[in-house]
Amino acid sequence: MPELPEVETVMRGLAGRLEGRRISRAVLTRGDLRRAIPSGLAARLTGAEVLSFRRRGKYILMRLSGGDSLLIHLGMSGRMVIRAQRANTPDAEKHEHMVIETEDGWRIGLVDPRRFGLLDLMPTAAEDEHALLRDMGPEPLEPAFDAALLSAALTGRRTPIKAALLDQRIVAGLGNIYVSEALFRAGISPRRLAGSVAGARAARLVPAIKATLTEAIAAGGSSLRDYVQPDGELGYFQHAWKVYGRAGLPCERCPGPPACAGIRRIVQAGRSTFLCPRTQR
Repeated sequence: MPELPEVETVMRGLAGRLEGRRISRAVLTRGDLRRAIPSGLAARLTGAEVLSFRRRGKYILMRLSGGDSLLIHLGMSGRMVIRAQRANTPDAEKHEHMVIETEDGWRIGLVDPRRFGLLDLMPTAAEDEHALLRDMGPEPLEPAFDAALLSAALTGRRTPIKAALLDQRIVAGLGNIYVSEALFRAGISPRRLAGSVAGARAARLVPAIKATLTEAIAAGGSSLRDYVQPDGELGYFQHAWKVYGRAGLPCERCPGPPACAGIRRIVQAGRSTFLCPRTQR
């Protein structure tokens, strides 16, 4: 599933082609994805001006003239495809469920083979009250997300820190890849109880999260399975992974065998976690 850096990259690509433009045509090819699509959505989009975009966790919000916001979630396999409209050439892609066309000739399609994504419509003024957004934790790249805020959220929690950071009520937008990477940078074991991270360890973890996400966004995210940027380019942060997907290889801090056995893969709650047992405590 696309995580915060990938969703941020997609949102920026959409903003570059849609912000300030009027939608000349919108088409939906089915009535549902993971859940039902609001009836009349295509009609509401058609003729609207796109005012701005916002990302909340792993969700994209497209704000429209008239006071509504379109909520987009890419799910496991969704991607947005941006290209110029082409005369006399079929534009539809396989598994394309929504198309937005602009007056100045851009075409944006939502492609989702597994249909785990979703679309919804809400009043812009009530975005934070939407059922999918209202219980979300702070945005990790905002200044308000600091060691004190994270410590308060983790105090007393007896789940592993890896599971706590994946809980969108603790912090918004983090997923499997970037939690593994941030915990490595902070030197914290993903198996450590979350409550024990409050305090000095949280003071290391917060800047590690921010640095990991900032670098990943600059690289266009990580291309894994279905993810590409809206213009078709791959993300490149997977080439900078320090532990994720690198089981058996030495980490950048370790001297290698025989002093250490390298990066290790473990399974937590059915998901792969990668760590350096020698340097993460």
